[in-house]
Amino acid sequence: MDLFEYQGKQFFASFDIPVSKGEAVRTVDDAVAAAERIGQYPVVIKAQVHTGGRGKAGGVKLANDIDEVREHATNILGLDIKGHVVEIIWIEVASDIAEEYYASFTLDRSAKKHLGMLSAQGGVEIEAVAETDPDAIAKIWIDPVDGLSEEACRAWVSAARLNPAATDGTVDILLK
Repeated sequence: MDLFEYQGKQFFASFDIPVSKGEAVRTVDDAVAAAERIGQYPVVIKAQVHTGGRGKAGGVKLANDIDEVREHATNILGLDIKGHVVEIIWIEVASDIAEEYYASFTLDRSAKKHLGMLSAQGGVEIEAVAETDPDAIAKIWIDPVDGLSEEACRAWVSAARLNPAATDGTVDILLK
């Protein structure tokens, strides 16, 4: 399943996984209205496209006031990012990010299992990490019938070398 970021966040929220408050919009006026409803600055305006490198392409911008929301939304909507034209933007409360991690689940058809990938090197294109430092990505194969146990999840988090202070929260989120 290939979801936009906002769809993934809505899905996570339905399982009580914490996500930033935000709204998906298609127009500049709706972006302004969404920022006003959120009622807290700064906000981040993020292009919603099915490709990486949004930030490097100018598709992620911080706005400190309503004028900056209007400016960035105008510049991002219609932007071409690697052949994907931005039609939807996500407006969310900006987070003070201390650390970023990468986590994903996909289907490994050859193993007939789910593959979990976890890395302390989040916030960058994971494909580049896989090429330059493949050991930075901890992998776990999960039988779809048995699921992911807490014990296996803790071992996986440990193998990813995340900040130990984040272990309990990461395990809680991954098990959801």
